[in-house]
Amino acid sequence: MIIGAFRRCLPATVLLIALLGAPARAIEVQRVISPGGIEAWLVEDHTNPLVALRFAFRGGAGLDPMGKEGLADLVSSLLDEGAGDLDSQAFQGRLEDMAITLRFDAGYDTFGGRLRTLSANLGEAFDLLRLALTLPRFDDEPVARIRGQILTMIRRNLEDPDVIAGRTLRRALFPDHPYGRPVMGTDDSIKSIAAADLKRFVAERLARDNLVIGAVGDIDADQLATLLDKTFGGLPGQAAPWQLPEVTPAATGRTIVVRKAVPQSAILFAQAGIKRDDIDFYPAYVMNYILGGGGFTSRLYSEVREKRGLAYSVYTTLTPLESSALLQGGAGTANARVAETLGVVRAEWRRMATGGVDETELADTKTYLTGSFPLRFSSSGRIAAILTAIQLDNLGIDFLQRRNGYVEAVTGDDVNRVARRLLDAKGLTTVVVGQPEGVSSLRQP
Repeated sequence: MIIGAFRRCLPATVLLIALLGAPARAIEVQRVISPGGIEAWLVEDHTNPLVALRFAFRGGAGLDPMGKEGLADLVSSLLDEGAGDLDSQAFQGRLEDMAITLRFDAGYDTFGGRLRTLSANLGEAFDLLRLALTLPRFDDEPVARIRGQILTMIRRNLEDPDVIAGRTLRRALFPDHPYGRPVMGTDDSIKSIAAADLKRFVAERLARDNLVIGAVGDIDADQLATLLDKTFGGLPGQAAPWQLPEVTPAATGRTIVVRKAVPQSAILFAQAGIKRDDIDFYPAYVMNYILGGGGFTSRLYSEVREKRGLAYSVYTTLTPLESSALLQGGAGTANARVAETLGVVRAEWRRMATGGVDETELADTKTYLTGSFPLRFSSSGRIAAILTAIQLDNLGIDFLQRRNGYVEAVTGDDVNRVARRLLDAKGLTTVVVGQPEGVSSLRQP
């Protein structure tokens, strides 16, 4: 909806029930558009003198140039290490003195950040954010220090079975796509990144046309509109193209064993999933909860943990990406029991695909998924993050009002149809890191 440059859009609001501390109460989501045309979604909450901001730029680590993997992640660690006239020590000192939290992060599809401040320090907090985004310094000392910290973490991760499993699985699923490369980069790629690369990233990736913002707390729409222009108005109008090529995961049923001398093997498995805008997303969401996403109540937990004691935890999750999607899961178990664990996982995959779900499972799942939804709104930071995610997924400002209706509308026939469509036990790509007995690297016949 188009609104006047200096006015908030009161009709574009959504009411939902959220838990914000004490009793549940309705909160209102407002669309705010600044005089300069920058949009943000706002939930006002004047209970406490705090403001939380989440923002994201479309396009993330998946766009890192070949050979410079980890660029986006390195930039995210450096933006608050000096900007404008403030060197690293002065910038960090200003944040600490005024109890301002400012952090940045990078994922495959987005580059984002979060800001948290007392409302009394709004102006100062937003100005520091402006400096970080538009005038980062990338001085030699902080670049060398942060680079060293990342290299240390990369080398430490080479000994972590879970990290090894994750990287190996991504390479197997996306061998010729950016999703198969590590967000943090490699030892060689981090060393190859120069100051010019950092500056080019900021100039090309951080712009107004790929920006989404969510704000929550002790601030009104007029205040926010003014701060939006002051903070983000100096960014370029357009970012470089951020769309990655579409890719189907290479889920061929391959089993990959990475031998490592540990008493317990780390297991990850995945196949092609379902994207967020797919018409079958909510039936798949319900199906995943029943299969392995429901914690103590899922089929996999019951069969793997409770009945057989094979693992302390086992799970599945839907992972929709901008240019692909996965249905993935994992477990950890003693080396002697890996083969049995994998057998049970594949058996449950087949049982869900061929036998579907019963009405009791479906009803219990829908009750939980709708009843627990308000618990996600337990802090201003979480609400701001949700507002940002909804915009990134193009779900509409009234999504929070409609979400539970989507879950309620899922039928048993819907779940069974999607299970037949998605689940392929023979197509599960599996990675085991450890010394599993009776399991070796192979491809399914």
